[in-house]
Amino acid sequence: MSVASILVLVALGALTSSAVVVWREAHHDDARDIDRADAIVVLGAAQYDGTPSPVFQGRLDHAALLFEQGRAAVIFVLGANQPGDRTTEAQAGRDYLTGRGVPSTSVIALPAGHTSYTSLKAAARAMGDRELSSAFLVSDPWHNARIQRMAADLGIDGHASATWTSAARSEGTRLPGYVRETFAYLSYLVTGH
Repeated sequence: MSVASILVLVALGALTSSAVVVWREAHHDDARDIDRADAIVVLGAAQYDGTPSPVFQGRLDHAALLFEQGRAAVIFVLGANQPGDRTTEAQAGRDYLTGRGVPSTSVIALPAGHTSYTSLKAAARAMGDRELSSAFLVSDPWHNARIQRMAADLGIDGHASATWTSAARSEGTRLPGYVRETFAYLSYLVTGH
């Protein structure tokens, strides 16, 4: 067997392994196993002039549900803004949650980060400042494996609890997310960012 063939087999094995991890983690909700955490951390997504996109709204609704169930006393909403935006994902998310009745003292907007890693890095700092160590991580299901790994690398005891009510509701609309995250997860394992 040639060196090129061996490299192809190794690459296919790594890709397949990543796909299995992403799929498995996407279909497990840690909130079934963990009753409570120090915080709920919501990964940002698009917002339009202060209105969360359907994907972001799904994440925020899930965070509100966890909060209403008494799973944590504080919610961190993550995400910066794009050029030309009047507000940040974090602020739009905070406004949405307080509009849903979550007490404003329980929602902290962290308008930092244009990537999951930089956003989670800001969350790790803010949690450390408050002596919080564990969190439910709220995003879309296919994102679970990567954000849990990133959170662990940043010192957060993270437990993924994803929303299934975002805009991607069928396997057909979810497939691009699984494919993208398979490559993103593998890339994170190799590069560390």
